[in-house]
Amino acid sequence: MTEVPSPQLRISDQNRESALSALGEHMTAGRIDINEYGERSARITAAKTRGELGEIFADLPAPHPRYDDAPQPVAAAEPAAAPVPRPSGTPENGSPPQRFLAALFPLTLIAAIALIATGTLAWPIIFLPIGVGVFGKAMWGHGWNHDQHHHRRHEHHLRDRERRRELRDSYRRELGR
Repeated sequence: MTEVPSPQLRISDQNRESALSALGEHMTAGRIDINEYGERSARITAAKTRGELGEIFADLPAPHPRYDDAPQPVAAAEPAAAPVPRPSGTPENGSPPQRFLAALFPLTLIAAIALIATGTLAWPIIFLPIGVGVFGKAMWGHGWNHDQHHHRRHEHHLRDRERRRELRDSYRRELGR
């Protein structure tokens, strides 16, 4: 039997962002107008507990805010992230040479800085980590030292940012009328 979290539990900024995103979907679907979106988003920003967020969404169907300890399924309206193209035969975490170079990159940077700081070697040693980075990009493209999860998070962040900008702009247009 699962225990229902207390409505008195405090929420995080991530919970507020999830609530704003869900509220934006309701506005997009036409369940609330721009004025109601403005009022409810102000209440979301000021909310401190799960109970306060629950009151804001009490008259709305899913999606509702997601909480850190209770993941909910993603709303059906949100398209799945397109997979990041990888060279054929490359596993999701990269090929062994790619993983090796990705691990070597920060180590060469740290070593170069340490050697310059101690006076052991002259400043041109900084070109070693730069060369490793350039080689990695030339071999595997931009983002060669990031895994698939990083790419999905980045794409999700870009979509959310664009959605928030659209909502902000439409809200500003409505206020200007």
